[in-house]
Amino acid sequence: MKVVILGGYGVFGGRLARLLLGDGLKVVVAGRSLAKAEAFTAEHGGEALRLDLSDEAALRDVLEPGDVLVDAAGPFQSYADYRAARVAVACGCHVLDLSDDAEFTTGISELDAVATEAGVTVLSGVSSVPALSSAVVEKLRSGLEEVTLIDAAILPGNRAPRGRSVMAAILSQVGRPMKVWRGGAWRKQLAWAGNQPKTLPKGLRRASSPIGAPDLALFPDAFSARSVLFRAGLELPVMHHSLRVLGWLHRKGLLPRLDRLTTPLLWGAEMLKPFGSDQGGMVVRVAGRPADGSAQTRGWRLHMGQGQGPFVPAVPALLMIRRLIEGDVAAGARPAIAEFTLSEAEDALAELGGSFDAEVEPATPLFEQALGQTIWRTMPASWRAAHDVWDLHELSGMARVTRGKGAAATLIAKLFRFPPERAETPVHVTMERVGETEVWTRDFDGQKFRSVLSPAGDGVVRERFGPFAFQMSLPVDQGAMGMPVTHGWFLGVPLPKALLPRSETREFDEDGVFQFDVRLSAPLVGLIVHYRGWLEPSVYSAASAVSDGGVEGSLPFG
Repeated sequence: MKVVILGGYGVFGGRLARLLLGDGLKVVVAGRSLAKAEAFTAEHGGEALRLDLSDEAALRDVLEPGDVLVDAAGPFQSYADYRAARVAVACGCHVLDLSDDAEFTTGISELDAVATEAGVTVLSGVSSVPALSSAVVEKLRSGLEEVTLIDAAILPGNRAPRGRSVMAAILSQVGRPMKVWRGGAWRKQLAWAGNQPKTLPKGLRRASSPIGAPDLALFPDAFSARSVLFRAGLELPVMHHSLRVLGWLHRKGLLPRLDRLTTPLLWGAEMLKPFGSDQGGMVVRVAGRPADGSAQTRGWRLHMGQGQGPFVPAVPALLMIRRLIEGDVAAGARPAIAEFTLSEAEDALAELGGSFDAEVEPATPLFEQALGQTIWRTMPASWRAAHDVWDLHELSGMARVTRGKGAAATLIAKLFRFPPERAETPVHVTMERVGETEVWTRDFDGQKFRSVLSPAGDGVVRERFGPFAFQMSLPVDQGAMGMPVTHGWFLGVPLPKALLPRSETREFDEDGVFQFDVRLSAPLVGLIVHYRGWLEPSVYSAASAVSDGGVEGSLPFG
């Protein structure tokens, strides 16, 4: 078997070539620059070849039946005709690519029929994502009857090498919308907007922001996940947050597409390369429920030091070539989803100095945590479904709204943005889990008000409306829950009990449907607002939604 690597002298292709040469394989290091290929092979071995992706005749000349063509050149978002793969299949060769682009990776399946007929394997995304990340998810989800959240991040060290195409791929996304599967629906999300800290082994803490990846398009269907998130981060805060600012300026129309600024921004990144470290890694979390109904989060973290991080995207291709040699890979064309086991990957990564850890911990939704497992399990199914918030959760229904008539009641209702009086109005509630809190946005036919709920102890939650915060107990009686106010604060200053609002709230089930009845009043004011109605979770099919164009954007870290 001969392995021809397009881009074989690049950041990831070069590392794959070194790994394969270490296995004693015949490797052809190919690319547009013969000088770079010869320089690489002079140092590491292998055969150098000038080969342009568009030169189909030259590609046919070098490939023989049973060979493997590895496309590590990219950028994959710039071409989608699978020209090289088609030529290789016609020659009877296997094909692996290190695609980081969602559309390209999912689209490879169009070659399935011809690849199967030729008896060869064509795999796309044989890299950190989705090949390695899916192997991690496959292991972590074992024993879970429901996968509610997949959350992953890649966090390279600042001294990791940066190619121009990699940088351009990052910048092409920053500040632009992408599609993300959250709460059972496709939603728009801005790339590199927002920040969530992530912790790698050895206590390394890094910023991370949303970015496109094949995982976002593939995992909702592959793992029947309710939400799939992906992030990446730059080690130096000044670089990570500057990129967020540039994205904001682009959204405001003050800057062109940022990939047009690749040259000056790459120069700036190289100027900062001496700072930071050569340590990076990867974090994957899977949340869900095993058969006993408990709530769990299972995590896996990878740490790579001493500049070995760029080997990570090459390891999946190494593993698949070893499997092809053994004849242990099915023919056909498909994205690389769980094609090898996590233990295989860990063994290979450990040889490169990688270390990892895993953990299983409770990940209980807020109301399940407040009530405790025993009471939670006694609540009606519709009530549990309404409060089963792991990432983003939506409920829709109808409500009737009554408002207090006095001037004080009207002023308070306007202050809190409570809905106007209506005999019947559509209502939509969005609950977003942010750390240990839940952010609730209630939309009564366009009139929205927002609050933040947080745990406050056994049988107690706290709800914040701007400068006001209220603590509520959660009494349960025959499957119905109340939420009476017990304490209150304004700007952190305790409110006298005589001034506390009165909450006559009841959440219950009727004929299998979640019902709510909320009546808020205040001393000396009387009724402020009373709204009651029903809600049902918004349910979508990941399988049908995937066909709607997939996820825009790509992950430029391999």
